Amino acid sequence: MSVDPSVSLAIAVEAGEWGEVEAIEALAQTALAAAVRDLAEREGQPFPETPPEVSLVLADDAMMVDINSQWRNQPKPTNVLSFPAFPLVPGGQPGPMLGDIILARETIEREAADLGKPVDAHITHLIVHGFLHLFGYDHIENSDAEKMEAIETRILTSLDLSDPYGDTEPV
Repeated sequence: MSVDPSVSLAIAVEAGEWGEVEAIEALAQTALAAAVRDLAEREGQPFPETPPEVSLVLADDAMMVDINSQWRNQPKPTNVLSFPAFPLVPGGQPGPMLGDIILARETIEREAADLGKPVDAHITHLIVHGFLHLFGYDHIENSDAEKMEAIETRILTSLDLSDPYGDTEPV
């Protein structure tokens, strides 16, 4: 029996002005579907029959400062943080709960303006980035960063979004 890989999404607006949550949910669903498809088809990532859950937490910079201080000892806002429910290495079998992806609205808006890209495109990139962290991908070592960035770029290209690591248009 072939499993159609997917994830279940739960969204919580904890802080900040996020507007229509349905619009963010649609962005997240599209980004996650593309990421799941890529991981399953291109990376051979196994997925359980029952879709694992991802929690998307929408925050503001103040909340992100608190979280980043507590968990990473960095008392500053950041665009995205990921907290896997269980340790997972790339290619490992995920459990029923993948983990949390937390986004900070003000930082995302500033970065999008600095990059000259739509906020929705930046949110999509950060959801994909956070999702890959839940699957054990990282960018601390150069070789790991190259692998993760290549997967991110490939996923974003499938969504007709530009390479977030270069000044190029979609391939």
